[in-house]
Amino acid sequence: MTEGSSAGGVILKIDRVSKRFPGVLANDAVSVDIEQGEIHCLLGENGAGKTTLADILYGVHHPDDGALYLKGEPLRMSSPKDAIGAGIGMVHQHFEFVPPMSVLENVIIGAHSKQWLDMGQARRRLQELFDTYDVRVDPDAEVGRLSVGEQQWIEIFKTLYFGLEILILDEPTAVLTPQGVEQLFGILRRMRENGLTVILITHKLNEVMEISDRVTVLRRGKVVDTVDTADVTRQDLARMMVGRDVVFTVENEGGTPGGLLLEVDEIHVESESGRGSLEGLSLTVREGEIVGVAGVSGNGQNALFDALVGVREPSSGEIRLGGGSIVGLSARKIASLGVASVPGDRIRQGLVMDFRVKENLILGRHRSKPYASWGLLRRRPVDGFAKQSIDEFEIMTPSAAHVTRTLSGGNLQKVIMARELSQAPKLLVVHQPTRGLDVGAAEYVRRRLIQERDKGAGVLLMSEDLDEIFNLSDRIAVIYEGRIMAETRPGDTDLEEIGLWMAGISSEPDAAGASASSGNGAAGE
Repeated sequence: MTEGSSAGGVILKIDRVSKRFPGVLANDAVSVDIEQGEIHCLLGENGAGKTTLADILYGVHHPDDGALYLKGEPLRMSSPKDAIGAGIGMVHQHFEFVPPMSVLENVIIGAHSKQWLDMGQARRRLQELFDTYDVRVDPDAEVGRLSVGEQQWIEIFKTLYFGLEILILDEPTAVLTPQGVEQLFGILRRMRENGLTVILITHKLNEVMEISDRVTVLRRGKVVDTVDTADVTRQDLARMMVGRDVVFTVENEGGTPGGLLLEVDEIHVESESGRGSLEGLSLTVREGEIVGVAGVSGNGQNALFDALVGVREPSSGEIRLGGGSIVGLSARKIASLGVASVPGDRIRQGLVMDFRVKENLILGRHRSKPYASWGLLRRRPVDGFAKQSIDEFEIMTPSAAHVTRTLSGGNLQKVIMARELSQAPKLLVVHQPTRGLDVGAAEYVRRRLIQERDKGAGVLLMSEDLDEIFNLSDRIAVIYEGRIMAETRPGDTDLEEIGLWMAGISSEPDAAGASASSGNGAAGE
């Protein structure tokens, strides 16, 4: 066990649990013992069955076979309400709260069955929890006005308010700065010291090694092994996940930037929710370089992506590609000018899930030669291109005629990459290209981005994975509340400084050439 753990016997036993969905065996006779007072990670590639297993533990799904035991007694649940009643809580990636209500009101929803509630007593109890874990949040603050990181605290402390004994966290660090991750891990360690049990779902091996006591690795719905974290390395865990050795940092000798390719000049883009707008953002990308945009989710990355590919038009400002304006052009026209894109949501934005793989591979060119003639698809060119793409990008699919929705996350991403890169783009705009991918698929995607840069393309990489940003980028731009907060190069800064900029904390320019401001910064002229 990790130093400081206080595990005290099995609190939750998962005994040969299986769960089937149409055409998919998500969990296959999974057996895991979760010990009281430990931080236990569920680790596996995308589609390995981690989230399905967590949903079973939280009462969202009922196992088709097998059984659960809580403190030695059979545990049967038909809903999350049953799980909460048994002392099991879960914080999902997408938070569940009422934005106009206060922190206190959101926490106590469902916690009290009495018609009359002593709000003063409830406030004191919540404040005691905040004080115990050294969290500074006003119980009377409106939740919708809090930062994403603060909103996550509310979800976590809701479970503590309920007095739960087991907390399941699904990818909890995705919305946090590096400093926020450290604060979260500090709180999880205190929870462990207080006897709580934490089940953590994450694909970030560094975090697994830092915070967990034990790790259960899943592959294709089955348990590969459960190990003490202290007894393994990142390489060991990666090998267990994908069945082969994995390179974590791809070889990158740096690009040779050429002429100015993309100029984004003081653009404003409104978001439907009011959050995530662009407020006068400026940056540039040159030929043969990767510019990484680092930032916490919700700071304008979606709006920037949509503006660059023609999905949303800026209300003001200018976007130039090769010196010519692309503001107001359609997405199809922008693509024809040499802009390829990999969206952050591959299922909703990148693919038509009910189409066959070969149809998704030509999406966007399905009306053009050689794939179509007189409004009809030409089978031979389509099939030939699909076979070539499947072979080159190592897409694991039974056939090109297979329905796309049956593919794993990594293979869905490869379909998009194959489609976009086959057009020899001048500019490649990618948003979260490896999110949710196993380490093997992520390694492949990163190599392809470097290859495109080395061919002379400009790459704008938006990612919340700072290791990825540092590994791939020639320049780094930090986005905060719709503006570029600061710019630097990977060798001129560190994670701590990037994390401060991601939180909106500016600093003076340093001798290495990094620049920062409280507002906007133009990129690397």
